[in-house]
Amino acid sequence: MEYTNDKKFAQTQDLNDPLQKYRKEFIFPSYTEQPVIYFTGNSLGLQPKSIKKAINNELEDWGKWGVEGHFYAKKPWVNYHEILTEKAATVVGAKPKEVVITHSLTTNLHLLMVSFYQPKGKRVKILCEKKAFPSDQYALQSQAKLHGFKPEEVIVEVGPRENEHIIREEDIISKINELGDELAVVMIGGVNYYTGQVFDMKSITKAGHKVGAKVGFDLAHAAGNVKLELNKWNVDFAAWCSYKYLNSSPGGVSGLYINEQHVEDKDLLRLAGWWGHNKEERFLMADTFEPIPTAEAWQLSNAPVLGMAAHNASLEIFDEVGMDAIFEKRDKLTGYLEFIINDISNRYDNVNFEIITPKDKTKRGAQLSILAHGKGKELFDFITK
Repeated sequence: MEYTNDKKFAQTQDLNDPLQKYRKEFIFPSYTEQPVIYFTGNSLGLQPKSIKKAINNELEDWGKWGVEGHFYAKKPWVNYHEILTEKAATVVGAKPKEVVITHSLTTNLHLLMVSFYQPKGKRVKILCEKKAFPSDQYALQSQAKLHGFKPEEVIVEVGPRENEHIIREEDIISKINELGDELAVVMIGGVNYYTGQVFDMKSITKAGHKVGAKVGFDLAHAAGNVKLELNKWNVDFAAWCSYKYLNSSPGGVSGLYINEQHVEDKDLLRLAGWWGHNKEERFLMADTFEPIPTAEAWQLSNAPVLGMAAHNASLEIFDEVGMDAIFEKRDKLTGYLEFIINDISNRYDNVNFEIITPKDKTKRGAQLSILAHGKGKELFDFITK
């Protein structure tokens, strides 16, 4: 696409945008003097206007029914999570039985690591990317300690080469092959939060399986942002949050994926809770856990309905628009922003913006990470204001 750095071009693109009407479906912050242009959806997505009604519906049913709302609310709470499953599965390219919405992101990562990090013999190593989001690092470190290891002895990080920002795919594959039968789990962010690099999850999964390791991804910065085909790629496990690109409330509920080959394995170790027990017999209060033969078995407690109501309202928009249309709009917006940044940087001698996110559209999503050499903090404060 031929871009032009002028307002008329941008306004023409807006007028011809088939998704432009959806801008009116979201609430923009109002605390600034000027209207907000929102660039922080990678941290917290804007609030869909439909969320208020969705939550109020549940508040009304709570007031009307009390505890009986679990069975008599307009959307009964006892199986509330089920109304999210199919829409969420579409976002991540999974089968409904492989997905459940429950808990929070790092909680789900811990639950998944309990099941898929089971070190035995020499197969004890965990592979992750260097400069992963801190919560991922903390989770992996504590999982290593849980099994009696020193984190530095079993966690292996792959980072960028010297004077580079992006981790080369061949270095990840090479490290997987080097670790070989010592590698227990690969756990990498699908999109690196710092650089915006999208990892080749299909190739990483294939390489990990080739050496006998389990492979999972933290999709916090990927879900709703990049095309995911978890089932097709044969990924073992994944988790994601709902509050970034999925616009579903601060600290909102999390998604959890477990490949279909694992969900019916009753012998697979998991931390059990009442809501993961056989749904038909849950209220018989049996004293022995019988897991549901889907990802639902990883649920612990009953649904946090208010958070799920917010998530469902947002997912309804994604479902209506369609992921392919979102990705097409993403590429146009990100490509234009890239053009503008480079144009300004090239035009002025005192401006030096370096985009460290890959130029290849298959290796990035909606995020561009910029090193503003010399005036980074000053520029950040100016733009924020």
